[in-house]
Amino acid sequence: MLGMLGGGQLGRMFTLAAHSMGYRVTVLDPDPLSPAGAIADVHLKAAYQDVEALQQLADTCEAVTTEFENVPAESLRWLAKHCAVRPAGDAVAIAQDRAKEKNFVRSCGIEVAPFAVIEKDADLDVADRKLFPGILKRARFGYDGKGQARVADVAEAKQAFADMGSESCVLEQRIDLACEISAVVARGANGVGTAFPVAENRHRNGILDVSIVPARVSPELAQRAADWALKIAAKLDYCGVLAVEFFVTKNGELLVNEMAPRPHNSGHYTIDACMTSQFEQQVRMLCGLPPGETRLLSPVVMVNLLGEAWQRGAPAWDWVLAMPDAKLHLYGKHEARPGRKMGHYCVLGDSADSALKSALAARAALYPDWKD
Repeated sequence: MLGMLGGGQLGRMFTLAAHSMGYRVTVLDPDPLSPAGAIADVHLKAAYQDVEALQQLADTCEAVTTEFENVPAESLRWLAKHCAVRPAGDAVAIAQDRAKEKNFVRSCGIEVAPFAVIEKDADLDVADRKLFPGILKRARFGYDGKGQARVADVAEAKQAFADMGSESCVLEQRIDLACEISAVVARGANGVGTAFPVAENRHRNGILDVSIVPARVSPELAQRAADWALKIAAKLDYCGVLAVEFFVTKNGELLVNEMAPRPHNSGHYTIDACMTSQFEQQVRMLCGLPPGETRLLSPVVMVNLLGEAWQRGAPAWDWVLAMPDAKLHLYGKHEARPGRKMGHYCVLGDSADSALKSALAARAALYPDWKD
């Protein structure tokens, strides 16, 4: 039996991969309607700090992992006293805090965007003015563009800081971007690491919209991103699947944006376009198995399906399902809300550009009000 902390779509896809490999899965998630809980062998409907639920995981599971970085690191540390936990709580704790994360990345000899840690209002008065215009980001519990604000000057930053409850933040210089890319890697307990092909990512309102693979950057830059992600994993003594997001500046610089100690939205293309999906790889790393082959079988574009697609009723799935090179994945969520990830689809093609053209044509039918 394998354990999963978190019952969202990432946990669901992990469970599907685990089942296909002959494993049973227990999901711990307080949501009675969780997508992963709906298909798991056991669904523990309890809080992540619930000692009885954690004890049941420890007693029945040989190994436990997580599907999101905001699971309490202390729960992972507690479980590690009783069974294998991959990734470790200490590694997850670094990814939970933007300030710790950025300082850790710098300690690896890898560059990030210029930033300052903001713990109190007065820190903004002494912050380097070169950080403006910037983005103020909550140090903890921010995702998909939530918990951050664009700020032009100190006055706007102070207002945004107050609006965020004066919690610990990071003020980051706004970068002149050419594009954003991500590298999903896996590392086993034996230290062997592998990387999936690098994805080029586009966002809308802070949420991943489209991933294009292979990324339309130079092979040298893509290789550097993969190498840096593997270097970060090694320095963390990480075991599991890790995603690292990067900024590519218009000057050709590569900067780490953030990392996620789990499979990543931009890695969903691996389900349809790689020998091994990121979720099968997660199972393999958790169980101490050799890594699967990460070779890309076809250029591919992934498009996120958000709750907006349901605003006029059932989405126009015919546009996707009629495409011979498209695959639709829905997550089994019971309520469609704006900005909520409800599913995704992938379109394969002879080239990344041809796949992108087809994928965007289908997206236009699903989101008739959206414009690029």
